[in-house]
Amino acid sequence: MRTGNRGFSYTPRSLRGSRGETSRREGSAVTRPETPRAGRLRELDLLRFAAALAVVLYHFTGFGGPGPWPSAARKVFPEIADVTRFGYLGVDLFFVISGFVILMSAWGRGPGEFGVSRLVRLMPAYWVSVLLGAFVYAVFEQGNGVSGVVVPNLTMLQGGLGVKNLDAVYWTLWVELHFYVLMAVLAGIGITYRSCLIFMAAWLFGGLYADEAGNKLLQVVLVPTWSAYFIAGMALFMIHRFGPTLLLWGYVAVSYLLALRWGAWRAANAFHGADKVVVSAVITAVFAVMILVATGRLGWVRWPGLTVLGALTYPLYLVHSQLALPLLDAIYPGLNRWAALGVAVGASLAAAYAVHRLVERPGAAWMRTRLRASLEPMRTSEPFARLTRQSEKGDAQLNTGDAQPNSGDAQPGNGDAQVSGGGEPRLRAPADAGAGQVNARV
Repeated sequence: MRTGNRGFSYTPRSLRGSRGETSRREGSAVTRPETPRAGRLRELDLLRFAAALAVVLYHFTGFGGPGPWPSAARKVFPEIADVTRFGYLGVDLFFVISGFVILMSAWGRGPGEFGVSRLVRLMPAYWVSVLLGAFVYAVFEQGNGVSGVVVPNLTMLQGGLGVKNLDAVYWTLWVELHFYVLMAVLAGIGITYRSCLIFMAAWLFGGLYADEAGNKLLQVVLVPTWSAYFIAGMALFMIHRFGPTLLLWGYVAVSYLLALRWGAWRAANAFHGADKVVVSAVITAVFAVMILVATGRLGWVRWPGLTVLGALTYPLYLVHSQLALPLLDAIYPGLNRWAALGVAVGASLAAAYAVHRLVERPGAAWMRTRLRASLEPMRTSEPFARLTRQSEKGDAQLNTGDAQPNSGDAQPGNGDAQVSGGGEPRLRAPADAGAGQVNARV
């Protein structure tokens, strides 16, 4: 549908009519837009909300372990559990979207700006979620907000500290942080069309080699059980922005095959009893719908209200489990199960909206101003300025002949549209499998 010329100077529909101002010499890694992007990919807002709702329904109706109901949710809702038990695969969709959106967000930014954008996007709602979990445990004695867990969880680094996640969904944020660190390194090197191709290949093969060698350090750093989703998302963003090429489709295809392999492994070893055929079908659907996004086939999805749904996705994902514990304990079985489910979902959506309006938006604005100010001394210091000038000079030399896609392009935007190699799957969890998978819970 979309084609680019040999120089990959294609500008997608959402960026047409904007001219970019290059902040470095021609061929450098970074461009700055004169104007913001012309449109928002609202189809991604819809997909993000659908993924979050799938996870919510998995926890409320499809999960086979302890949860907010007196018995396993799967036993409370046997009529729909055979479908909602696969809601954990919403995380797979989240990760492909993340690869797409985070590259879009990072393009045109250095590592400092990229780090600021991620911190202000993630932390305010996350802190509310942790404090909510602590409150639920202190007042109702439910959940995991025990002494010694809350403070480490406030850092979002508990996955590396060996501390239990206060909420089961936090393991996915730890996987995301691995991706962000790798993207910050790429941003420091300079994000170009060529550097992205090299980065994706190095990440993909590095993960395979780490698994083949049984190198736990590299398995942790490169998260090979999940990297295929992020790599696919990155390749799909490049298809969306610069037009399709056989090489980019090759990245998507290889990532898809790896995702199928690991999806089957998780069905057998983490989410016990999940039908591998259904899992493969859902993963196929995830890749198919993201291909439609990348090629513009879902461009007709333009309802402005989807932006609100997209904004609710992250806080909904974070607060629904903690909120449901005392709520369902209070209203069920006084209310019948379906009414209680409706109240739990409705209350989760209302709480997500409150967190977005009262915490996320003002908190992000407050943090963004101060974090950017914190970077100013580094930017204006003479050693850093000298290093930047040397880097710019080197960039012009290194990028000579590079099919640089940015010249004259507008930056896609802030992208806050925001979860082993050869041989048979091993019978133990890889080092990067994530603590949440041990309990077969997202």
